[in-house]
Amino acid sequence: MACARWYLRATNVETAEPLAERLRPRTLEEVVGQEHLVGPSGVLRKALAGGMLPSMILWGPPGVGKTTLARLIAQDLKRPFHALSAINSGVKDVREVIEQAGGAGLFTRSAVLFIDEIHRFSKAQQDSLLGAVEKGTITLIGATTENPSFEVIPALLSRCQVYVLQALAEEQLLDLLQRAMAKDALLQGFSIELKGTDALLRASGGDARRLLNTFELCVLSASSDGGKVVINDALVKEVVQNNAARYDKQGEQHYDIISAFIKSMRGSDPNAAVYWLARMVEGGEDPLFIARRMVILASEDIGNANPNALLMATTTMQAAQMIGWPESRIILSQCAIYLACSPKSNASYVAIGAAQEAVKARGDLPVPLALRNAPTKLMKQLDYGKAYRYSHDGEGNFIDQEFLPEGLSGTTFYSPGDNPREREYAALLAKLWKGKYGA
Repeated sequence: MACARWYLRATNVETAEPLAERLRPRTLEEVVGQEHLVGPSGVLRKALAGGMLPSMILWGPPGVGKTTLARLIAQDLKRPFHALSAINSGVKDVREVIEQAGGAGLFTRSAVLFIDEIHRFSKAQQDSLLGAVEKGTITLIGATTENPSFEVIPALLSRCQVYVLQALAEEQLLDLLQRAMAKDALLQGFSIELKGTDALLRASGGDARRLLNTFELCVLSASSDGGKVVINDALVKEVVQNNAARYDKQGEQHYDIISAFIKSMRGSDPNAAVYWLARMVEGGEDPLFIARRMVILASEDIGNANPNALLMATTTMQAAQMIGWPESRIILSQCAIYLACSPKSNASYVAIGAAQEAVKARGDLPVPLALRNAPTKLMKQLDYGKAYRYSHDGEGNFIDQEFLPEGLSGTTFYSPGDNPREREYAALLAKLWKGKYGA
């Protein structure tokens, strides 16, 4: 076999397209994954078989084939295809395409307009699409990595079908590697042995484009004069070096991962909590954002089952503010584990919600006269505060009197949770109020 150095010069690898581009599917049958859309029973496959193509939003993580799918759909139906990127296109570009699509030139009324990263379009830019989509002048295919519910205006979203693309599974990624070695002309110039793929798959994060381009980089980096290449985890780690986890601090990943973090602590799983915390740490999340969410959880999900949880979370936030990255990750981890292992009660959260509903339903009920403040002579003459009895004058610092407005007497908003501390609260309330609040 010719030496790798000669081979790379002969194939002009310096100017060759990246491997992911060279292996881009040419037909729908070559698409890997997304069976629910383009498989034999896929919803898009059925629509294409009927010659129908609705305007749509393709929503999914990077490198799962959104752009490829859009091109292949237009190709399958033999429709003119025009692509714009929301990064460098504006209203003027959109209107030019729409004008061409509505005329007798290159485009027809059934032309496909593909807009990559449509979530980056402003409201005004998205508004400019409405009329043409409504009339069918164009068929819009928008691609986004962000949740369309938040990033696409309702008027445009209502005119489009939303199709969700999934990150590729491990077996699908491995199939792509085998396909690359078998079909790519450049890689066929090497003798490649896959001795380990775990690091390669981790580095890809389900992104086919990242997987293939990383694979190609590893091959070119490890090639010897004999063209022999051994791909293993050590090589991948050396080539990739600092593989930061995919984490968009402004996008859906931001909200999904913090949600998983909170739910893990609420569900008393410290292991999962620390894992999601690590995802945020590796992604460079603001430590104060993480700490703030733990303060909320300490009250919402633990509350009086362990009042120290709120103290712990508050102290953690103060410490994180003083320390910053990277050391504050230890403090955040300690707090996350403490919160996950604490007994849980949402009784305080439920209580304030129920009380707010009562306020909305009953309006501004008057404060009982006995509870009103009486700073002036007139107010005293009107009996403000007259019937109030100072609780500390009673036995055990308690006097049975009414504190709720008329019409709400006896209404229970707070029901103590089933945990040792709040069972003590329940016993105390039952003793004091003698069943008035259902205790």
